[in-house]
Amino acid sequence: MRKPNDITLKEGIGKLLNVYRLKGRFDETSVVAFWPELMGKAVANRTTQIYIAHKKLFVRLESSVVKNELLMVRAGIIQKINEHAGTEVITDIVFL
Repeated sequence: MRKPNDITLKEGIGKLLNVYRLKGRFDETSVVAFWPELMGKAVANRTTQIYIAHKKLFVRLESSVVKNELLMVRAGIIQKINEHAGTEVITDIVFL
């Protein structure tokens, strides 16, 4: 039986991340981990580096063909990433 001020584990972890100001970093890490699932194996295998700085996702690709294809669907990728995170984690993508 729950007491009035009991919270779920999910709520507790969320509060912990907010108090220690780690939520943004946690969201960024989950985006980087989500990249292969979002983009598929073909793109993930050609991604050599991925990181986030100042709400920009930087992706280094070894294929100029893949880079050009991703440039055309940049807005859709940003939208999917932010939907997955449940908040605006990135505002732009830079393909290197």
